[in-house]
Amino acid sequence: MSAFTENLIVSPLPDGKTWVLRKSFSYDVGEKDSGETIKVPAGFLTDFTTIPRIFWAILPRWGKYGNAAVIHDYLYWMQFEKYSRKRADQIFLEGMLVLNTRKWIAKIIYLSVKYFGSIAWYGNTKAKAKGIKRFIDIPQQTIEIPDIQLKDFVR
Repeated sequence: MSAFTENLIVSPLPDGKTWVLRKSFSYDVGEKDSGETIKVPAGFLTDFTTIPRIFWAILPRWGKYGNAAVIHDYLYWMQFEKYSRKRADQIFLEGMLVLNTRKWIAKIIYLSVKYFGSIAWYGNTKAKAKGIKRFIDIPQQTIEIPDIQLKDFVR
């Protein structure tokens, strides 16, 4: 089974909807140690999921699927030749399921990006052409956070 290889460490920005990765974050596609790893560098800006406000009661912008959303945002921004929009959406679904997101929720989010993600995909293409950046510099003296599993705290 695929795996997120590090804890996601983010900080909110003053706009209330954008977060910055404080530490690089990785995901092994397909299965752990598959050799296909997507590494999101520290400093990447994410909004997690772009879910219309009217649906937030059912599907908040950040939920159990938050880690998968960061990987998806990164793939949509970078638009690597290796990762088409379709493949990025499939990896998003895989990641949500790895995170034990309820299948019906994962499917709704996946279908939403499948049918409406082109708006963000092409919007990112235009934004990059205009010189807009989705990375900020993170000072090298970032705090090292120990790799603690949530289950260590749940009783």
